Amino acid sequence: MDTSELLKELRIDRDGHPPRARRRWVVVAAVVVVLAAVAVWLAVGPLAPPTVRTALVRAGASGAAGSVLDASGYVTARRQATVSAKITGKVTEVRIEEGMRVEEGAVLARLDDTETKAQLALARAQLAAAQSQEGEIRALLQQAERDYARAEELFDRQLVSAQSIDAARAQRDTLRARLAANSEQVRVARESVTVAQVQLANTVIRAPFSGVVVSKSAQPGEMISPISAGGGFTRTGIGTIVDMDSLEVQVDVNESFINRVTAEQPVEITLNAYPDWKIPGAVIAIIPTADRSKATVKVRIAIQSKDSRIVPDMGVRVAFLESRPAAAERAAPAMLVPVEAVRGEGADAVVFVVADGKVAARPVTLGTTTGTDREVLSGVTAGERVVVSPPPSLADGDRVTLSDATR
Repeated sequence: MDTSELLKELRIDRDGHPPRARRRWVVVAAVVVVLAAVAVWLAVGPLAPPTVRTALVRAGASGAAGSVLDASGYVTARRQATVSAKITGKVTEVRIEEGMRVEEGAVLARLDDTETKAQLALARAQLAAAQSQEGEIRALLQQAERDYARAEELFDRQLVSAQSIDAARAQRDTLRARLAANSEQVRVARESVTVAQVQLANTVIRAPFSGVVVSKSAQPGEMISPISAGGGFTRTGIGTIVDMDSLEVQVDVNESFINRVTAEQPVEITLNAYPDWKIPGAVIAIIPTADRSKATVKVRIAIQSKDSRIVPDMGVRVAFLESRPAAAERAAPAMLVPVEAVRGEGADAVVFVVADGKVAARPVTLGTTTGTDREVLSGVTAGERVVVSPPPSLADGDRVTLSDATR
């Protein structure tokens, strides 16, 4: 075989059929994969029901009042005391801890009473000495009274001289004066005992009223004084007690809107820590002075629902409510839904009601907004579930899945 024939055998045949068939199968396989991906996307993507969070429609009070003004403030205590001692002394015992509830008169702490007990013992000894001396003087006075009576009788019979009766009288009067002086000493000694007892009682620090301990300021071994002393090394209080029944809310209202606030006006209080909890309240008083720097007027508000979750210095939002309209102005009670459940405003306002896994778009007539709730005058009934923050793509008749956050 010559060289030309060998080169022909090594040449690639580009017009053969096997490579072209292979390319056709590759194209068909790619089309099949694309079609399968589209089918999966159509089945899983757009057709999968969205997961939504829902809330119950609640019935509001008939003729519910709307908010005319909103303000921010804090919970304050009208009755709060930092308890201290009346005397300066060293703390030997502290019986309180933060969060503990104490009753009026309960022992909070004790001071070192060694010196006061010694003073009391001394005062009692002085009282006993004065009282015993008084008994002696009374016995001598009785004898002097009898001697003077006998001297008078003998003087009347002219059996003794005038000098004798004068001496008996002087002895009697002297003992009377000594008895009066000693009686005064006994009274002073009794007062000294009383003072020593008071000083001893001052070493025991008691609760001035019932309340909850919010701070503990002293420890055993520290010095405590009713006044600041010792260059910062002496405590001025054992702890702070708050009467939780005296809690109220104070808010600063812009002076431009203070005309919307009146005494005994109903309000709705919302704690920043519990935004879904609406607490009823009422205006106690409008403080008759303005803050020039902030252009605000302070308003005191009573909390009408006591609860252990309400503590001093909590931040609050207060909605001042309008007076309740007459029954004839509103025939049926309004419904309340979360503000996020409403899509649109005015005539375009709708909510999505969930039933049997599907949503129905309901046109609604809106009322006022109170905190995080929106008043719905018509379109829904109490007990129905509405979608909170509906997705933009949600439409009437769509199927949905309820979230675990549904309430």
